[in-house]
Parts: sequence; C-alpha cells; structure tokens
Amino acid sequence: MKRTLTLLSLPALGLLALSACGGGVYVVGPPPPPRYGVVGVAPGPGFVWVDGFWDWRGGAWAWAPGSWQRPPRAGLAWVPGRWVPNGRHYRFVRGHWRRP
Repeated sequence: MKRTLTLLSLPALGLLALSACGGGVYVVGPPPPPRYGVVGVAPGPGFVWVDGFWDWRGGAWAWAPGSWQRPPRAGLAWVPGRWVPNGRHYRFVRGHWRRP
C-alpha cells in the first residue's frame, strides 16, 4: 500500500523532530513569544528573579514559569536559558549560574 503525507501532518512531524545530539534538545521552528507578568518583590535578601521560558515537553511547548531563586554561592549571576537557531532547528541552552 502506498502512503502519502498530507500538508497537515508535515508541521506535526517537524515539531516532533527531536535529536539528542550534543546532549541538548533540538526542535524545528522557534518557540512561541515569551510570556510577561508581574515579578513582585523578592521573598528575602539575596534572591534573584529567574525568568520563565518555553520548554519542550512531551512533544509540545510548555511554559516553565519564572521564580525567585537563591544563588548556590554568593556572587553568582543568573544567565537565562535561551533557544538558539542551529541550522534549520532550534537548540535550547539551559539557564545557569556564573561568576559575573
């Protein structure tokens, strides 16, 4: 039996194109625009706001909300996660703490 792909199935296949090459997650197409909201006041001294980001979970985009975090060691700054274009795909670089 001959099978053909319809145009409706192509976007779904493109979004399901994940690869573990290089230890990261790769998707076809950029994530949705970021969400914005009220950050509020830090719960105490030394807390840093860590922005939310679009994550790829279970074959779909899922918003991971931001939160107040305390650095693991004094003097560290938060580097936000980001989706980086990589050829025809996008690769997620997770946020991390670093020395300024």
